[in-house]
Amino acid sequence: MKPTSLSLEAVRRVPKVLLHDHLDGGLRPSTIIELAAKVSYDALPHTDPEALRQWFIGEANSHALLRYLSTFAHTTAVMQTVEGLSRVAAEAVADFDADGVVYAETRFAPEQHLTAGLTLDETVDAVLAGLREGERAAQGRVRVGLLLCAMRHSSRAMEIAQLTVRHRHRGVVGFDIAGAEVGYPPIAHLEAFEFLQRENMPITVHAGEWLGPRPFEQAIHRCGAWRIGHGISIAAEIDEASGSSRMSHLASYVRDRRVPLEVCPTSNLQTGGAYSYATHPFGRLDRLGFCVTINTDNRLMSDTTASQEFLHLAEAFGYELRDLLRFTCNAIDGAFLPYPEREQLKDAAIHAYDRVGSIS
Repeated sequence: MKPTSLSLEAVRRVPKVLLHDHLDGGLRPSTIIELAAKVSYDALPHTDPEALRQWFIGEANSHALLRYLSTFAHTTAVMQTVEGLSRVAAEAVADFDADGVVYAETRFAPEQHLTAGLTLDETVDAVLAGLREGERAAQGRVRVGLLLCAMRHSSRAMEIAQLTVRHRHRGVVGFDIAGAEVGYPPIAHLEAFEFLQRENMPITVHAGEWLGPRPFEQAIHRCGAWRIGHGISIAAEIDEASGSSRMSHLASYVRDRRVPLEVCPTSNLQTGGAYSYATHPFGRLDRLGFCVTINTDNRLMSDTTASQEFLHLAEAFGYELRDLLRFTCNAIDGAFLPYPEREQLKDAAIHAYDRVGSIS
């Protein structure tokens, strides 16, 4: 395998599409500190931006999913007001724009932002207002859709599903269920998923980050998932020991139906889902024809951007511009956008890659 010729600057110049980005995992440290002061939140581990940034990274590098998730107590604590939610959303759009992201779907869990008295609908209104403000400031260079997450460990999935449908024509593009996988199968919220399917609402499900095929199978066949968040455990369903790449029926289904996998490389390393970029299942899944996409998950905790995630994999597997375009097109195909808009986005991406350099 030849080493990649790409640099971080080259990757930044080409358009990228993000499908898996958590709004409460992408705050700027300086914003956390400023918002904490405004809402009198005094539990931050540091009040210096760089020290706070390093703290988040250190905790996230614990290789323990629950410890990784515990860092969100601080980010959600400062996202309990209209001002806080809108500011974080607007800054996320600005950060996407600065990184060359042309379309992103960011997500948050409204039920985690009610402690200061906001209603579920008010949290969504605040985030959508911030996203639109950010898009206006970016002057059309980036567009952002919003996914609403229910939490696996709570009993509010049906409420969040109904909330998703209520706001579907205002910028909410889909539904997700998030949180720790162990002990909380997606099937436990079947009523919400069946409601969303009747409403023809796009669905993605966090599955296959840690556990094996059963929650993955539930997410697709029972919950109606259009995409899978993370999804890397499907690699365990492939036997290449004999050199013939024999797959389980589930793995074949996921590959052959082109179910998009929202892969988040650095996050997977941090939580123990993978052990290095070079051995990450992404390369194997791509080689065997799975619809893999490259995502940030939590930009603050993983100290990353879309461009950095693309470059990590390019360096690990020798990818060049034509490969990055392929992953971008995978993401466009999986985006929760109307088909004509996806095709327009894809055409624009192809032309932009051609302008940067030959992809033949």
